[in-house]
Order: sequence, then C-alpha cells, then structure tokens
Amino acid sequence: MSRRILVLGSGGREHALAWRLARDPERPEVLVAPGNEGIARAFRCLDVKPEEPAGVVALARREAVSLVVVGPEAPLAAGVADALAAAGIPVSGATREAARLESSKWFGKRLMREAGVPTAEAEAHEEAAGALAALGRLGPPWVVKADGLAAGKGVRVTRSRAEAEAFVHDCLEGARFGEGGRRVVIERFLEGEEATVLAVCDGERVLLLPASRDYKRALDRDQGPNTGGMGAYAPHAGVTPALEARIAEGILTPVLRALRARGTPYRGVLYAGLMLGPGGPHVVEFNARFGDPEAQAVLPLLEGSLGGLLESAERGALEPGAVRRAGGAAATLALVDEGYPGAVRGGGVLRGLDEVERDGVLVFHAATRRERGEWVVAGGRAAYLTAVGPTLEEARARLTAARAKLSGEGWRSRGDIAAAPAPVAGGA
Repeated sequence: MSRRILVLGSGGREHALAWRLARDPERPEVLVAPGNEGIARAFRCLDVKPEEPAGVVALARREAVSLVVVGPEAPLAAGVADALAAAGIPVSGATREAARLESSKWFGKRLMREAGVPTAEAEAHEEAAGALAALGRLGPPWVVKADGLAAGKGVRVTRSRAEAEAFVHDCLEGARFGEGGRRVVIERFLEGEEATVLAVCDGERVLLLPASRDYKRALDRDQGPNTGGMGAYAPHAGVTPALEARIAEGILTPVLRALRARGTPYRGVLYAGLMLGPGGPHVVEFNARFGDPEAQAVLPLLEGSLGGLLESAERGALEPGAVRRAGGAAATLALVDEGYPGAVRGGGVLRGLDEVERDGVLVFHAATRRERGEWVVAGGRAAYLTAVGPTLEEARARLTAARAKLSGEGWRSRGDIAAAPAPVAGGA
C-alpha cells in the first residue's frame, strides 16, 4: 500500500499542507479531515471533529495512515497528538503540554524567561484592577493579550488608553474569549519589523524554513483591528543567514532545551513570531504549528519530501536534507468576508477563483462552499491566492494581476501585501 498521510483541519493552511505533501517524491495519498468543499475537489475529505482525540485516533486507524499532520492549534491543546502517539500512530504535532507555548501566552513568557530568550517585559493579571494598573507601567502604546487561544483575534495594540481598558474589561469581565480570556497578559511595546520563522523540531535539533512576513491588521497600511492574518510573503529579506543562525542558537534551541528539561520535548513545527529591532530579534509569540497564512507562502518554496521531514522529526531523528529551499519568492493574499474580523455575515460571492487557478496562481480554500456553480463566502477568511515568482516583485505582480481578475460582492482583501517597503509594526 502506498504511503497515506492525514492532514487534520479545514482551513487554507491545511489545503496548502495537503497540496504540498501530495507533491513529495513518494507521491503519498493525502487525506484531509474534515477539510472543506474547495479541498474536496482534489483530496478525499473525511468527517471528524479535530478537537476530539478518540475520534481522530479511530479515523487514523480505520484509514491505516502512516502519518497525521495536525494543522490548527485547538486539536493540539486538546491533546490529539498525545492520543495518537499513545495509540502508536506517528503524528506531526506538539503534545498538549509542549503546545502550552501557544495555548497560554503567560506559560510561553515564563518559559522564555527561564531559557534566557529575549522577549518583551510582561505581566499577567486575572483581575481588572491589577490589569488596569499594569497599563500605567507598561505603556503607551499598550499591548494587551488574552492568555489563551482566540483564533488570532485576542490581541489589542493601541495608543488609546480607553481602548486598552475596554479590551481588558471585555476579556476579564465580558468573557469575550471564554476560558481563553480569563487571564490577560500586558506587554511592553516592541519597535521594529515583524518576521515569522517556522522551524521543524525533533526535541533537540531544528531546521529553519524560509522566513516570512505576515500582515495581521485588517486594512491597508496596517490599520484596523488584528485578524488571523490578511496575507504574507516569503522569504523575508531581513532574516539573513547570519540572523537565522542567531535565531536558531539564541531562541529556538534554548526553548527546546527548557522543554526537554521539563520532560515535555517539543517535536513538530514551532512558529516564532519575531520583532527585528535595534536590540536584535525578540520573540513576540510562539505558536505550536504552521502559521496561517505563512504556510501558504512558505510551503511552495520547498522542494523534496515534506512528509519525510515531518516524520523524521516525530521520530526524534531530524533529517534536514529531506527538503531544500527552491529559491524564488511567494506572496499570499487572504480573501475575507467584508465584515471580517468583526461582524462576519457570509454569503458573499467570489467570482474568478477557478480562472486564476487555471492561470497558474495557487488557490487555497478556507471557508467557501459551492452554490449554484459559484464559490460563496462561508466564514471570515474564505480563500487565499498565492503567486510564486523568481523575485518578490514578480510574485507580487502576479498576485496583483490575479486579484484584479476576481469579482463578486460581500468580500474584500488588502491591497498592500508584499508592497515595498514592508510596513513597520510593533508589539503585536
């Protein structure tokens, strides 16, 4: 039987993972669970609730998969990787305890302090009075984060004291993010340029993938509220080979060492959200999985066997030669509901997706459904366009041309993804 890989999740990141894994030299059969209607055009999609470990284990056994690749953060926080490993099923994904790097921002902060990793000064509070007092010590500008998972929307960066205070109250008293907002982390603002580094880890060693830059704000020129991501590009010119070595040695390896000392080795993809400033790279946040939308820009730039790399990391025997960087650049644009990230209504129509795909631009579906022969927006981030070119300028030109061919209503996108110079942000 040929190699069979199960990608767990239903978004654009999972579509990109399935697309890339299917191009491995081994040509594995790739399944996606639960997937979506756009993914289902090319891959067999299976019904499962990703946050239910028993159901995922049963599905993996029934399909006799050789590797499960966990896409989103919620299944990791629910212990899906632990359950799969206990059942003897190879899984690319951090254990629940190791994934606390993402599922609790305060855990991540304390671990970074323990490991000597550069990051912003921060305080954690569960009562509004203490949190409001901390605002006076750590800002302005103010950076306020819900401690737990919030689908990329649990961060407020603002120069308005009233807005920061309102966000504190929303989290701690308004239950805006449920359990994920029962504690807030207030950080000192970091100046610089954002960068994302995705690293495949086997508990001790790391392999860095091409660095990228994502765009979290809803509107052009980094205006508007934070979102789960409006686009990305790779590679990031500011992350030189020398800086990559510094990040590996001074940030990633110490974190792996600290987790291993706790008895919870980190195996899987580790996302380091960085701020590149005058004091060198500082960690803004860690995520315990491929970034979304960074994966959509990074994965097309890899040659070789992604599945082989992820499987070697799971075994604790990282094989860096399993993949290599292809060269060139990629730019990714999110197509979102017009009300995203606030009042998402759905029902908008995205015309032209299939046509631009036939022109060679990659289309990764996240929240679309097919109605009367058209793609309809069915969630906040509906789909992504990714264009690849010899240079970033050429990739962006292809992306801009593809975006111009789309029409319809009820959706929007940013117009400045990968524009030069890249916007400078801070603290998010």
